[in-house]
Amino acid sequence: MGFLRRNLRKTQPGQDVNAPGELEIPQIVLEELLTNALIHRDFSISAPVRVFVFNDRVEMISPGHLPNNLTVANILSGNSNMRNPTLSSFATHILPYRGIGNGIVRARKAYAEIDFVDDCDGSKFLAVIRRPSLG
Repeated sequence: MGFLRRNLRKTQPGQDVNAPGELEIPQIVLEELLTNALIHRDFSISAPVRVFVFNDRVEMISPGHLPNNLTVANILSGNSNMRNPTLSSFATHILPYRGIGNGIVRARKAYAEIDFVDDCDGSKFLAVIRRPSLG
């Protein structure tokens, strides 16, 4: 989260010039998607979770495509499938946790400019958050 906070712009909607500002992408969105990338990654793949900040988007890439019969449409409607139940049970005590199976829905409700890509061939799952334009 520190990396994201340092590399995203801050806006000051309705605030004074010296106000600390708010992240251009709501923090709840970043927390939910980063938590999902860490908890639901496929540990049989020897690759890290990666986070990239580009001028027009933020990408979070998690090793492993969606498990079993989950699809992007399923997760957008709140369906979930726990790939790592033991890790998930511990994560509820150490990471921001707001309930099982609704993180994607909550993130999209807070900020709609998010696309999800289940790359079966590349064995990865991407969350692409479009950044607001500067203009």
